[in-house]
Amino acid sequence: MGLFLGLGIAGVILLVCSLVFDGVLEGLFDGALDGLLDGWLSLPVVAGFVSMLGFSGALVLGITGLGPVPATAAGAVAGAGAGWLTYRLSRVLIRDRSGAAPRQDELVGTAGTVVTAIPAGGYGEVLLRLAGQPVKYAATADGPLARGAEVWVTATPSATSVDVRAVER
Repeated sequence: MGLFLGLGIAGVILLVCSLVFDGVLEGLFDGALDGLLDGWLSLPVVAGFVSMLGFSGALVLGITGLGPVPATAAGAVAGAGAGWLTYRLSRVLIRDRSGAAPRQDELVGTAGTVVTAIPAGGYGEVLLRLAGQPVKYAATADGPLARGAEVWVTATPSATSVDVRAVER
């Protein structure tokens, strides 16, 4: 039973290492392992297989007392299932494209607040909400705007700056 528990613990440790050191193994060999550790031989899949083999084998051996060969067979079947589920889950996560990054042109029409006063013909800073997160941008305006003024974005000349106008109420 100790061997099975050791395999289970080793699988969990391998899984943690694969999450912490993701891509380090590929970088160590300078591309020699390019693509080898993707898919069925990825570290999370191997870790899922090894840990399930170990823990399931220990359970079968401890509960039924059938011996190491049936415990290994049951553990291998459970490990194959865990490996397959890990592979399928990783493929689903890789293909997920729903979280597209916001683009620059999506800022036009956004309301914000001046955080650093904008002088006439110069730059100040505004706080905008991009994808629900507060982001500071360099800002220009037609006229001077004081700190705390509400503004609308009228254009995005670069990735880090916006043109704004005062909100009139």
